[in-house]
Amino acid sequence: MIGAVLTAATNVHRALGPGLLESVYESVWMIELAEMKIAARRQVEGPVIYKGQDLGMGFRADVLVQDRLLLELKSVDEINSVHIAHVITYLKFLRFKRGFLLNFGRPLLKEGIKRISI
Repeated sequence: MIGAVLTAATNVHRALGPGLLESVYESVWMIELAEMKIAARRQVEGPVIYKGQDLGMGFRADVLVQDRLLLELKSVDEINSVHIAHVITYLKFLRFKRGFLLNFGRPLLKEGIKRISI
């Protein structure tokens, strides 16, 4: 499944190139995933629970694949430590073990793929 998800991302990057808004890549990527029959949801709200209490606010995960893989999209020059920290925090709150940070802003997508596991 991970290979197919990354293939879909590569297809999107090859078709559109770098430099567009993250939302554009996300929308097109969802089309690719649907065509590959891969279940995915976008802009999924995640709660923040503190000491057993739901704060009534949270975060939005860019894409969840089969409710077990987090995919965060960026369209920036470089991925930095804040981007990585967001993914790690999202993984903790979602109770997922693995996620990918994908930077569509790079000339080659393979330069912008970061696997994150906790």
